[in-house]
Amino acid sequence: MIHALPEVFSDIFEPALLKEILRDGQFVKIPAGSALIDVGQTIRAMPIVLTGSLKVTRIDEQGNELLLYYITSQESCAMSFTCCMGNQSSEIRAIAEEDTEVISLPTALMEEWITRFPTWKSFVMQTIRQRFHELLRTIDQVAFQKLDDRLVYYLREKSKATQSSLINLSHQQIADELSTARVVISRLLKKLENDKKVLLYRNQIKILNLS
Repeated sequence: MIHALPEVFSDIFEPALLKEILRDGQFVKIPAGSALIDVGQTIRAMPIVLTGSLKVTRIDEQGNELLLYYITSQESCAMSFTCCMGNQSSEIRAIAEEDTEVISLPTALMEEWITRFPTWKSFVMQTIRQRFHELLRTIDQVAFQKLDDRLVYYLREKSKATQSSLINLSHQQIADELSTARVVISRLLKKLENDKKVLLYRNQIKILNLS
């Protein structure tokens, strides 16, 4: 896959930068459910997703998770950028939603590339801007939206990230990510099924129409 980088990123990065990414980057495969980045970990490399997707969450002191955003093909994590630049430990967890492939880039090159390559600077700024908007949307949902609307948005984003209408999650897993009780999620999912918007199976949800 790493040899296909010029084709994958030719519309994003300039040829000279692609050459250095090929030279210095490390191709990494992350099995579904495995953590690429965890809370407290020192960030020594910055990932760009090639295939698959990563789920980025924030963990509180009690171990509860809050979904922040997903990272899919040709995207990276703004939190990784900030940790790289400041030599700080990670404050987020990034889990592979499915078998995922990334190109891992040494943190030592991040600032150097910003001054040398205009396309890298644009990529970093666009990533930070996009993730900032997603964080604002998460805050808005938690603060202002009803849980049933948050659930629909969550299912849509999960389907988009995995490019599948079949979501392999238990009701408890969804409840954990939305910081609520399983019984509440089960009730809301049943209502969506009655409205013919989803089909419910054991630890699976088939999306029919959530528009």
